[in-house]
Amino acid sequence: MNPSITPDAHPDPWLDLLRGYVADTVRALAAGGLRPQASWLDPRDPRDATILLADATRSTSTRALRALVWDEETGWRTGAYVSGGPGVRTRLAEPAYLGGGVLVGPDEVASRLSTGAATARRAYRSRHDLRDGFDDALRTF
Repeated sequence: MNPSITPDAHPDPWLDLLRGYVADTVRALAAGGLRPQASWLDPRDPRDATILLADATRSTSTRALRALVWDEETGWRTGAYVSGGPGVRTRLAEPAYLGGGVLVGPDEVASRLSTGAATARRAYRSRHDLRDGFDDALRTF
């Protein structure tokens, strides 16, 4: 796997807390054959991150991409990539939430994506919950 597809360090230490979790998820997706292409840490409020994936359901000549987006309130969702980039909130067409919580293990994210898991949007926590142990959990990745 090309290490450049994991997210770069973010100058904001609070946003950079996401990097280990997102990098581990990129590696789990690659190990599961899901073809990550790029990833980045997005803006805050809520903090989020994006992983671009080659869309295996379309011809590679169309260069279609789908994205996997994570945020600290609702967890992971996937959909067709519309727009976004480092510092710009990612937009998806027809997002589907993977469920399982806000900090699903990287291997489970790959499994849920592979099996097409989908659930209704659910807020598991608020970005305003600053002392709920969430950042401590992020530090374990």
